[in-house]
Amino acid sequence: MKRSEPNNRPPSRDGVGASCVALSSMHAQNPVNPDDTCVLLLDFLAQRMPHIPREVWHQRMARGDVVDGQGQVLRPNHPFTPAGHVYYFRELATEAPIPFEAQILLEDAHLVVVDKPHFLPVMPSGKYLQETVLVRLKRQLKLDALVPIHRIDRDTAGLVIFSKQPQSRSLYAALFRERQVHKIYQAIAPWRADLELPKTLHSRIVPAEHFMLQQEVAGTPNALTHLEALEVRGNLARYQLIPVTGKRHQLRVHMASLGLPILGDGLYPTLTPEGQIDYAQPLQLLAQCLSFTDPVTHEPRRLTSRRQLAWTVHG
Repeated sequence: MKRSEPNNRPPSRDGVGASCVALSSMHAQNPVNPDDTCVLLLDFLAQRMPHIPREVWHQRMARGDVVDGQGQVLRPNHPFTPAGHVYYFRELATEAPIPFEAQILLEDAHLVVVDKPHFLPVMPSGKYLQETVLVRLKRQLKLDALVPIHRIDRDTAGLVIFSKQPQSRSLYAALFRERQVHKIYQAIAPWRADLELPKTLHSRIVPAEHFMLQQEVAGTPNALTHLEALEVRGNLARYQLIPVTGKRHQLRVHMASLGLPILGDGLYPTLTPEGQIDYAQPLQLLAQCLSFTDPVTHEPRRLTSRRQLAWTVHG
């Protein structure tokens, strides 16, 4: 949510939260007549988000899926005014079901903690909407205010914490922002007898040319991971990884940099073509433990995943 956005987002619909668009004269040119400004809100939305056809916006507005901050439905003939915000509800023409469920490990007055399976995204984005932990939980628990206070990759299994109460949300979010949460991951990856462990990995990780990937580059380190081996079985080992920082794909990049790509990794070191998801070969990476001092009760908390990693994957 942008800081300028007012706190009047409409309620979710079937677990799906509304997306917000700020109205601005910067995008007020009429796409039909470039010498004119937008007359209708429909014109503005079609220009502001050209990846969504104008006909789709027309259908959404006709159905009542575009509203203002007071919940008033904005129809296709609604005039454009370059001020304020409007809200719309995303939809996907088709969304393949994901046949795995997150387990609720804990629920109290402030938090919901789930044990996420592989392949299930935490938040709606891209081609995932209904098939996400957040939307499923909102429907299951009937909690419109539910928000994740941190995230893990869709490919990664394990612990995710959600906030139930807007009043206490910032306290829990601050724990992650200020690195007051001790995170422990486990992974199955190749074993290298020549590698001296435990060791600390530190490097600079930045986005790669391909939007799905990250890469290590020269420069001041911004990613720090502690690594040790817990168990060795033949040419594989079970590793413990403790990330101090939280860069995107940090653990996967650090393991691949050592020549130890995590079992089932479809990104590092080789990018699997998009759309080729094989449920028989999950990434063997688990967010296994989170511990912190609760900012509301001031008591220590230690949360542990019940999931186990596999030493083999099946094609």
